[in-house]
Amino acid sequence: MIILAVLGFGSLAQAQTFNIMDYGAVKDTNKLSTVAINKAVEACYKAGGGQVLIPPGNYRSGTIVLKNNVALYLERGAVLYASTDHKDFPRMPQPAYRSQKDPGGWFALIYAEGASNIGIGGKGTIDGLGARQMPRPELLGGDRDGRPRNILFISCKKISVTGVTMRNAGIWNQHYLDCEDVTINDIQVYNHSNRNNDAIDIDGCRRLVLSNSILDSDDDCITLKSTGTAACEDIVIKGCIASSFCNAIKCGTESTGGFKNISIADCIVRPSVNNEPPHYGVRNGMTGISLEIVDGGVMDGVNVNNILIEGTECPIFVRLANRGRRHTETAPEPLQGKMRNIQLSNIQAYNTGNFASSVTGIPGAMIENISLHNIQVMNKGNVRPGEYLASTDKVKEDEKGYPQPTVWKNLPCSGFFIRHVKNITLSDINLSSAAPDPRIPLAGVDIGRLDIHGFRTDKVDANALYQLEGVKEYHIEEKERIQLKH
Repeated sequence: MIILAVLGFGSLAQAQTFNIMDYGAVKDTNKLSTVAINKAVEACYKAGGGQVLIPPGNYRSGTIVLKNNVALYLERGAVLYASTDHKDFPRMPQPAYRSQKDPGGWFALIYAEGASNIGIGGKGTIDGLGARQMPRPELLGGDRDGRPRNILFISCKKISVTGVTMRNAGIWNQHYLDCEDVTINDIQVYNHSNRNNDAIDIDGCRRLVLSNSILDSDDDCITLKSTGTAACEDIVIKGCIASSFCNAIKCGTESTGGFKNISIADCIVRPSVNNEPPHYGVRNGMTGISLEIVDGGVMDGVNVNNILIEGTECPIFVRLANRGRRHTETAPEPLQGKMRNIQLSNIQAYNTGNFASSVTGIPGAMIENISLHNIQVMNKGNVRPGEYLASTDKVKEDEKGYPQPTVWKNLPCSGFFIRHVKNITLSDINLSSAAPDPRIPLAGVDIGRLDIHGFRTDKVDANALYQLEGVKEYHIEEKERIQLKH
């Protein structure tokens, strides 16, 4: 609230206002307003701060650079369109903070580096015209090919983004990199126009809250990353609706700095409203919740609670592996990562695909202290022999591969596959299938300690609920239902 008051979002009358029309902006998308908007930002900054006002109308702009104590405020009916000409997006100077996605100087519609007390607010719209944003052939290619982000803030402090609608970025819609003290509330994001269309990327940030927002993306939706040495730490995500053709709520893939003290609560995962073919992924979504450490780093203290999942091929995907990608070419190869102290609770998933959920480490690197409580999953079922892996030894380790459930697809169990885990507790688990599914509900391999309290399925054969191999210590309420293989 202090940030909002300083930026003037709560009361326009109390803030210095700099209308872009007074600096030469035009309500005409055939003409550029880049110079005018940046002049308004500069005037606001020199006056000690306030709001740069974008009144109702359609505007076209190249890169806008925010400065200390400046907030961009888009009134209802204002639409800020990105230019589609490369020359309107000059490469920004190489920032001090280096990360794996850095193309050697970034490109964005709204940009800031090292700024403090900045923000974007109002009920207007930011549209990146992403389908028309083309790669720069002289750059690295892939997701470092120079397509502009709608918003990119690097190493900034005291950020507020509230109320705005964001659409159609050239690549990631909004990217908060190595930032701290960030509040993002009541935003709407629709990003289905190009490759790599994430909705929001929270990357190596500290003390960030994302709340009460609706996000729908072609690629990953709500995404926590650590593409450099800074950890994502003290992050709260609450009250959001997330839709994705790929991963709806995800920590990863990049994990160099790790993740610590992450709370994700009271969210809904549902299918995308977009009916066009995906650039990546599948129409009903790849995963609901993904927690991943594959490029070094430590994940410690993650709480996921009260999540409703409709659809997705795989409701829960927890993965510790060892891709080991460097965050810069000159960085040392990262050490093997770690995952510990993770709790997923009060999760209901229905109409899911048949991939099944999984919690997996790799040989010599086990997930530690993970708890799954009050989980209810109903998959589609109707799986026939030959459409799923026949046994647990057919589930390849793939520790260097890209971490997503497509590497296995339909696992040999219908509910949970658990492997290379030091200690895990499952309590109040309810697994069922909308149509017959011949697979066992739960398979476990190489587990130090397994505790199961309250395990219910719709299987008629009570002796075919579990398949456990190499479990050193276990406590299960109804031991007569266990099949042990030595």
